[in-house]
Amino acid sequence: MIHCDGLVKIYKTDDLEVVALQGLDLHVEAGELMAIIGNSGSGKSTLLNMLGGLDRPSAGTLLVDEKDLLKFAERDLVKYKRETVGFVWQNNARNLIPYLTALENVELPILLKGRRKRLRALELLDAVGLSHRIKNRLSELSGGEQQRVAIAIALANEPKLLLADEPTGSLDTRMSDQILDLFRELNRKIGITVVIVTHDPLLARKVDRVVAIRDGKTSSEIIRRQSYAEELAELERGGLFKHEESHVEYAVIDKAGRLQIPANYLQADEFKEKNKVRVEMEEGRIILYPPEE
Repeated sequence: MIHCDGLVKIYKTDDLEVVALQGLDLHVEAGELMAIIGNSGSGKSTLLNMLGGLDRPSAGTLLVDEKDLLKFAERDLVKYKRETVGFVWQNNARNLIPYLTALENVELPILLKGRRKRLRALELLDAVGLSHRIKNRLSELSGGEQQRVAIAIALANEPKLLLADEPTGSLDTRMSDQILDLFRELNRKIGITVVIVTHDPLLARKVDRVVAIRDGKTSSEIIRRQSYAEELAELERGGLFKHEESHVEYAVIDKAGRLQIPANYLQADEFKEKNKVRVEMEEGRIILYPPEE
């Protein structure tokens, strides 16, 4: 579904140049539910904006559903945003029109496409668990319910890719869990590819793959040893959840052979404030040693 290769994004003003992405590589399979994590300024929101057709890459390769976004004219981008991708923002004001009811908010994008609106909108609100709140205005809905309406809107035109930018950032833990469970259910039922951008590493418990971005590059991937569904089934059988053993983390090596060493490893006294390491091959392993004094 998504193929990013050497993706670069540079923002320029008259006297300033900021490199937001520095040759990022990312591949997401169709039907996958995955998360992208990173600190503020790491480049994760820049990546999401480009996947959503809201911003253009400066260089590299960006294919979504076999469409080359670098070659898109403005008309192509409009069609792409209407038909291929759905977007859920953290700030509900960007998703919702406050003086409309939940049903009217979901009907609007369907109406713009000329389809029969009422039945489809009702189906979507039922899918996100809000069939009993269709006539309520936004002021009458909780933050979690408003976010569910936003997800229904993002699904209104049957996109192949759903992007969510910090969708649980303004919600409490219980409501965040419910929203993440909803993403998983939608992913399983309708097969939509879901990419969630967040700063919360605990999301790894809800998705099968987490990609970490650091300084505009993919730095590591956290992958489940067993799927979330298998883990839940094991818990129901009376098994124990062992968080330490449920995931394995891989550093990502780019095509030039570079990798980002986890920052906490570099805080060890032997490596602290050093800009070199000694690399040796030992018994089929690549070993990093601190530089010799």
